[in-house]
Amino acid sequence: MTSPLTPHPREDPTPADVPVSAADAARTAPPLDDAEVAAAAEGRHGHPHAILGEHTRDGVTVVRVVRPLAASVTVTGASSEVVVLEHVAHGLWQGVADAPLGDYEIEATYDGGAPWVAADPYRFPPTVTEFDLYLFGEGRHEELWTVLGSHVRRHDGVLGTSFAVWAPHAHAVRVVGDLNGWYGALHAMRRLDGNGVWELFVPGLTEGRYKYEILTPDGAWVERADPMARRSEVPPATASVITSSGHDWSDAAWMDQRAATDQHAGPMSVYELHVGSWRPGLGYRELADPLVDYVTALGFTHVEFMPLSQHPFGGSWGYQVTGYYAPQSTYGSPDDLRYLIDRLHQAGVGVIMDWVPGHFPKDEWALGNFDGRAVYEHSDPRRGEQPDWGTLVFNFGDSQVRNFLVANALYWLEEFHIDGLRVDAVASMLYLDYSRNDGEWLPNQFGGRENLEAISFLQEANATAYKRHPGIVMIAEESTSWPGVSRPTGEGGLGFGLKWNMGWMHDTLDYVEKDPLYRSYHHGEITFSFHYAFSENFMLPISHDEVVYGKGSLIEKMPGDEWQKRANLRAYLAYMWGHPGKQLLFMGSEYGQPTEWSQENGLDWSVLDRPEHQQIFDLVSRLNAVYRSEKALWAHDFDTEGFEWIDGGAAQQSVVAFMRKSGDGESVAVLANWSGQPVQMRFGFPEAGTWTEILNTDATEFGGSGVGNFGAVVAADSPWAGRPASADVLLPPLGVIFLKLRR
Repeated sequence: MTSPLTPHPREDPTPADVPVSAADAARTAPPLDDAEVAAAAEGRHGHPHAILGEHTRDGVTVVRVVRPLAASVTVTGASSEVVVLEHVAHGLWQGVADAPLGDYEIEATYDGGAPWVAADPYRFPPTVTEFDLYLFGEGRHEELWTVLGSHVRRHDGVLGTSFAVWAPHAHAVRVVGDLNGWYGALHAMRRLDGNGVWELFVPGLTEGRYKYEILTPDGAWVERADPMARRSEVPPATASVITSSGHDWSDAAWMDQRAATDQHAGPMSVYELHVGSWRPGLGYRELADPLVDYVTALGFTHVEFMPLSQHPFGGSWGYQVTGYYAPQSTYGSPDDLRYLIDRLHQAGVGVIMDWVPGHFPKDEWALGNFDGRAVYEHSDPRRGEQPDWGTLVFNFGDSQVRNFLVANALYWLEEFHIDGLRVDAVASMLYLDYSRNDGEWLPNQFGGRENLEAISFLQEANATAYKRHPGIVMIAEESTSWPGVSRPTGEGGLGFGLKWNMGWMHDTLDYVEKDPLYRSYHHGEITFSFHYAFSENFMLPISHDEVVYGKGSLIEKMPGDEWQKRANLRAYLAYMWGHPGKQLLFMGSEYGQPTEWSQENGLDWSVLDRPEHQQIFDLVSRLNAVYRSEKALWAHDFDTEGFEWIDGGAAQQSVVAFMRKSGDGESVAVLANWSGQPVQMRFGFPEAGTWTEILNTDATEFGGSGVGNFGAVVAADSPWAGRPASADVLLPPLGVIFLKLRR
């Protein structure tokens, strides 16, 4: 590690190095106030640069440094002038030079040790510009991560690390860490503005751990991790880590295509996974090869990572974030994550990440009560605390807090080439009374329950993300009937590109969990989603939330014996892929993992050695292949032009049949039989001709019974149910078939 306090013994002095005593100088240093000396020496001065460093006034050049317990201190200027400093008090040393020293170094000797030589942090101008301060003050700094936090950079021609942090209530801030042996008084920061930005440049420093020591309004020193740190220690350690990226991206073709493509209008089938338990023990870099091979074999268009921002408690799965700008260090370095994303992009797989801007944990070393007062959270617990999760809620009405979060979204999209963000728990942000009883929440200015500041924040985050990064997608996990979640902000909507269809998930799972004998009495549950399918741009989620906490795995939700469970699962997956909307499937469900997901145990990969589970995997692979090749299955997911009922009222038979349409003449018929017996039915078709069976979940290759139509049905010019052609179709038990007109 390169440290600003590296022991460096000097050679014997040459004549030019003979010290010039301060007493020999014709000038003397101006007197200092005792209180200011003590404050500067102890690192509790709000403007240490006003005391420390080099100062020339009225022809007098004074140098002051803090070196507690030193036996002697000298400084050497660019012209090799050596000035002996005298101890003033409290470890503060001072001396007078004949002229400004320029790029000088400090040498301190201690009893029994080699000299310590370092450049002086207090001779450098700020690394944060006035324009940066103005933008942050307005809450409009869209690249905030380039200013705040720690950055290895060349400043005034010198390589070192800059530190900048927002602590508006602090009386003093110090950098503490490996750079000073965790003695923060050596590196007090200066306050740059009334908004509370503190800054320090440390020359010669290029790596190491650090935190901020903050003097609160109550006079207590507290230690905090850097809110804008781009790397953190591996938990349970909590320090921030200085980092620089050396990754050379190789996904230019992907990024160019992304910028020119509307992801919402194309095929999107998403494989959701938890990095730590997909293949336990593998980090980002080690994950790249097996994950790329696996996802491409299945044919998914995207992966969605559960949150990858730094979180100290693994059991939170990433949903209690302490480091919003730092990738989870348990799995490797930030560049290791960049490598993984790069590899996925090169293989043609998009990357979505869960993002958690709604709340954060109360860990005393992180964001909560950051500088002794509420900074990131709302100060009123009726708005600033989330009772369900024991967490704190961001103050969405504060310009700087909003800036912190909006810039964070952009950071992941830009610095890590993430293709989309799925925003967690949006409902908890929208409603002031979310999980609160009467008297436990504070109404908005109009007396309502809507969180107007959170609404405005979400609109700003979405609009800014889409503006700066064309081709990305913003996805809302929103569990209520809030209107316009995926409507553009210019039309009064929240501005998301997609919304999770939680109603579809609940209704369809409730339906398929019932014994086929009774499904005819619950037909409305399987068809109700079509009444609102085009009210939002929906994604159909079977996520991690459905396979934990005693809910069982997806296959174990299905009724019947083992064969029937697998048949039900195959039918359900095909129905999901045929239904309007994009698809999301949690890891393990693609091969029928028997047990529910456990973060500690990971997936049970051994079951893939059993043919019946490999056949489910093969079905999902075929589903994705058919889905991606058939424009009718995705071109009009969000409007009625892409959908037409064939038969939605066959409750007695437990049959649901509909047509998906591309808008340019191509159609795919989706016919589902949820009963336990084969069903022969006549259906109307838009055209006569041979309709090929492009998918049958009951095919023997997928572990089915082989019931079907010998690969095709022929629709004759015989009107039926208002359509010009019709055909008798044999539907397999607990099966779904896709039919396409052969031209």
